[in-house]
Order: sequence, then C-alpha cells, then structure tokens
Amino acid sequence: MAGARHRSPIPGRGHRTARAVGAGLSVLVAMVVLGGCAGQEQTGTPAQRVTTWIDGGGGSGIGNVEVASRNVDLAIARHNPPAAIREVCALLSNEAQTSIGNLPTPDEQLTNELNAAYQVATAAGDDCFKGASGDARLLARSAAERVRLVGMLTTAVDHVESVTGRTPTTATTAPQGGGDPFGGGA
Repeated sequence: MAGARHRSPIPGRGHRTARAVGAGLSVLVAMVVLGGCAGQEQTGTPAQRVTTWIDGGGGSGIGNVEVASRNVDLAIARHNPPAAIREVCALLSNEAQTSIGNLPTPDEQLTNELNAAYQVATAAGDDCFKGASGDARLLARSAAERVRLVGMLTTAVDHVESVTGRTPTTATTAPQGGGDPFGGGA
C-alpha cells in the first residue's frame, strides 16, 4: 500500500508521544533559561558568593539590626516615653524580620548564624515592645536578648571575614539629633 499512512496500533498514542516530547523540551528550555538567571551570589568561589550577598543587601541588613538594637538601648537609657520605646522596639523586630527575608546566604553556616541572631532580635524587640509600659521583667529579658544578639552578630561577621578575607560593610544611616532616634537632640 503505497502512500498509506502508518497508524499506531494504540489509538492516540502518536499524539501523546509528541505532546510528551514537547513538554520535555519545554521543561529543558525553562531549566536552561532559569539557570542563566541565577543570582550572582550563586556563582564563583565561596568568597565571591558571600561578598556578592553582603554587597547586595545582606550587609546592610546586619547593620540595620545592629543600629535598631542600639536605638532601643539608647531610648531606654534616655528614659524616653513608652510610645517612643515601643516604636524603636517595633523597628528592631521589623528590621530582624526584613533581614530574615534576605536569607539564605550562599554559606550554610552564615545562614544559620544570621537566622538565629535575627530570631533573637525579633524576640528582643517583641519583649521590649510588650514591656515598654513598665514591665521590668520583659525589659530585662529584652536587654539580655540584645546583649546576646551583639555576640551572635559578631560571630556572623567574623565568619564572613574568615570566608571572604575582608571585613564586610554593614553600614547604614545613623540616627540624627545627637544620636537619640526620637529625642530630637542632645
């Protein structure tokens, strides 16, 4: 039978095979395209990846949490009103949560260290916020958590230095007005 079309013994199988091949090719193309879109922190040496992550916002996240924690200390030391203390406490919690959003880092140990530090920062901010109206127990717990936070962030920054060979930039904007974030002056 010249010119006769070959038919699959299973009806519709030829179409399903073509669809499966087409779907497989689509997945392969998507993988290649998405692989080309990988962030720079996912390529290069460990030092390059961590440096790119730090420079891309991870370092300022660390700095923002550090500054927010110091602002809580400062507001409490200056006996600012409870509303002002609650505000800096809320900022500490918010900065910590924002910084958690910058995770993971390209280095598993650094990710774990920062995640733990940011969790402590969140707890310190929450305890401070709840204690700002005069609950000495919560304020003391927040103070202890902030002290612990400083050590945890120092450990993380030390780890960055050990991986990259340089001190990371954690710069952020310092409060104006004599250093009091809500006092408006010295």
